[in-house]
Amino acid sequence: MVIVLSIVNCQISLSPARAQNWRDSLTAINKQIAQSQWSTDLHLRKAAFNLELKQWEYAVDEYGLILQREPQNPAALFYRAYANTHLRRYDLARNDLSDLLVVHPHHFEARLSLAVILQRMGKRQDALDQLNQTIEMHADSAMAYAARANLERDMKLDDAALYDWQRAEELSPTDAAYVVSHVELLLILERREEARRVLDAAVKRGISRGILNEWYAKCKR
Repeated sequence: MVIVLSIVNCQISLSPARAQNWRDSLTAINKQIAQSQWSTDLHLRKAAFNLELKQWEYAVDEYGLILQREPQNPAALFYRAYANTHLRRYDLARNDLSDLLVVHPHHFEARLSLAVILQRMGKRQDALDQLNQTIEMHADSAMAYAARANLERDMKLDDAALYDWQRAEELSPTDAAYVVSHVELLLILERREEARRVLDAAVKRGISRGILNEWYAKCKR
């Protein structure tokens, strides 16, 4: 299935050399902070290095310092939610995202992330309501339709999910991932002929048949 980008499932992978570079940068920024008056920018940069190094607790603390001075700082709210999500503190992450959306109601990444967190918390209907609002505000976003389709599949709302995969394809016609997810659901529902038509339409739009060969084969079984 399509992986919807959000603060929940975005993973950071570091090579040893790159990790050392981040540690060196963190050391340098700590010296700057110690020698300077308060600078929100410096503290945001320090927290970003903490995130890169997967130092979630340190990042939470750093964003907390920023939010003590600037309670509505959007970057601090969003990325503290990111760090708390990795710590599985979903309630805290939800609170920060909700606060962010009060100030910036059209913040796409925050709405999408909040929906995924609600789904993780087992609050599927709340997550669906959130995604419905997201699509109302961002009707041209293939990713929003894909996120809702994933949730609807989880809720066994298969017809709704099929519609949303189709909308995602229409909005991003050369993205093979949406086609694969659409076809996968059709095959689960044993609608092989329809799945084949979806694949054929994707090839006509310019998606390489080679990418879809595995799914063509599954349509024949």
